[in-house]
Amino acid sequence: MEIELTVVEKSDRLDRWLSQHLKDISRSHLQKLIKQGNVQINCQICTNKKTKVNSGDHLLISFPPPQPLNLEPEPIPLDILYEDDSLIIINKPAGLVVHPAPGHTTRTLVHGLLYHFPKLAGISGVQRPGIVHRLDKDTTGALMVAKTDHAHQHLQNQLKTKTAQREYLGVVYGVPHCHSQGNVSTHDHKENGTINLPIGRHRVDRKKMAVVPVEKGGREAVTHWEMLERLGNFTLVKFRLETGRTHQIRVHSSYIGHPIVGDPLYSSQGSVGVNLPGQALHAHKLSLEHPVTAKRIEVVAPLQKAFTKLLTTLRKRC
Repeated sequence: MEIELTVVEKSDRLDRWLSQHLKDISRSHLQKLIKQGNVQINCQICTNKKTKVNSGDHLLISFPPPQPLNLEPEPIPLDILYEDDSLIIINKPAGLVVHPAPGHTTRTLVHGLLYHFPKLAGISGVQRPGIVHRLDKDTTGALMVAKTDHAHQHLQNQLKTKTAQREYLGVVYGVPHCHSQGNVSTHDHKENGTINLPIGRHRVDRKKMAVVPVEKGGREAVTHWEMLERLGNFTLVKFRLETGRTHQIRVHSSYIGHPIVGDPLYSSQGSVGVNLPGQALHAHKLSLEHPVTAKRIEVVAPLQKAFTKLLTTLRKRC
C-alpha cells in the first residue's frame, strides 16, 4: 500500500509532519518506515526523520506487507454467548490478548478461534481473522467476531455509524460527579454525563494513551457514563462508548480523577483488598443489527469472578 501527500503548511521535520497527518499510525512506526527507506520526498528516498519538509513537497509513503505470523490453532477454551452462520460473540476472560502482537505471538484469542472455527482463516486478513473490534488484555466481556467477509464489513460499519452499541461496567475510585473537569458535562442530578476529550498516544510513554489536543494528533473520543451504585469510596459506573479509541474509558476516567480500580497503567491508587487480574472493567452488553437478517441482537456478558468478588467485598464495607 502507498499513500501520497502534499505539504501545504510551513516547514516541519518529516516524522512530526507525518504523525500529524497520518493519525492512525504511531510516530514510532512512521520513524521506522523512514529509517527503512519507505518514504520519498519529491521522488528521492529520505531516511532521516529530522529532514525538513516544506510547502509544495510531494511525499510518497510505502507500507510493506506485514510478515505473516505463525497462526497455528490452539485449543484455548472459549465462552461463547452467541453464534450463528454470520458471527460469534464471546465472553473474553482477563489475561487473553485478542490478536498476535510483539510479545504475544501465541495463546491469543485468534489462535483459539482458529482451533474452534477453522473457516475463519482469511476473513478480514491473515493477522486478525474475523476480529471486528478488540478489548484490552485484562478487560473482560462481550466481543464480536465475524464468520464471513460480508459480516465483518457490516459489523465494522455499524461501529463507525454507531448502529452497534457497547456498554461497559467499571468500578472507579471516588464519585465521578464530584470533580468534573475538562470538557465534561453532567445532568440528571449529576448522576450521569459525558466526557468529550480527544485521545492520542502519550508523548513520553508510548505504551500509554492520553488526552491530547486535536491539533497535536488527538482524535475525537466521547464516553457517556452513568452512576449505578455508590460503594463507599468507590462507584459502580456504566459506560457507553460513542467512539472506540484505544484505552478510551481508562484514559477518560483517569483524566477526570476517577481511574478504574486495578488499572496498572492509569491508576496509582493502592490495593482494594481483592486480587484483581487487571482493571475492573467489563464489556457488559453488546447490541447490534444482524448483518444478514437485520434483526436486533442484544447480548449480555455475565460478570466474571474477580469483578463479582470486588463488588461483594466493597458492598460488605459499606
